Amino acid sequence: MNKIKISAVSYTNTKPFLYGLQHTDIINKIDLSLDIPADCARKLIDNEVDIGLIPVAATLNMTEWQIVSDYCIGATGAVNSVFIFSNCPIQDVTTLQLDPESRSSNNLALVLLKNHWQIKPQLVTHAADYSASTDKNTAFVQIGDRTFGKKGSYAFVYDLAEEWQKFTGLPFVFAAWIANKSIPAEFITEFNASLKYGLDHRKELFTQLPTRNDFDVQDYLMHKIDFALTNEKKQALFLFLDYIKAL
Repeated sequence: MNKIKISAVSYTNTKPFLYGLQHTDIINKIDLSLDIPADCARKLIDNEVDIGLIPVAATLNMTEWQIVSDYCIGATGAVNSVFIFSNCPIQDVTTLQLDPESRSSNNLALVLLKNHWQIKPQLVTHAADYSASTDKNTAFVQIGDRTFGKKGSYAFVYDLAEEWQKFTGLPFVFAAWIANKSIPAEFITEFNASLKYGLDHRKELFTQLPTRNDFDVQDYLMHKIDFALTNEKKQALFLFLDYIKAL
């Protein structure tokens, strides 16, 4: 069988999955590349890979897609790595600078701005240094490892997974394992087992990760990220896609 080409996010939140893939026999059956979320999506859309851990909003740009795993990058309540950082209350924001590495989180911000906070700031997609604005009414979306330790640096911090739960009562799915073609069932079974292996060995993984004084990585990977793709999360995923379509 030809190797299955897989693109995965390179952030800390994916480390348990990567540990499982790299410490089980499936590593000999895959061609694994590590990318930022937007590039994971592009590779899957352009058929450069067969499976991607992609931002769920990217499925709207695919003609054919299927979920191929029981696991995801999700959260039930605050996720602690997907934020709007602001120097003023959200209701006073007049400009929002979007994260160049994000698809789903930018769209989540737009959904919440329209339906939850009911405001309409100007959107900036290619700010020269999008996270450095000192204008008091400019806020920015930021995701992933670049947010670690930043919560105390801004007067107003909005965790987008927490705000989504306030708005809908549901958990949230940031990224899911998506295929752009039919994948053999026996491979999917082995793939899920490898991902579970990584989740079951998070304590071993922690010995390999750098420690930080400003961020609790163990709490993040044990409690903040909710990896199981439950039926409730699937409901949230499709609700989110409906909200994006209505933007």
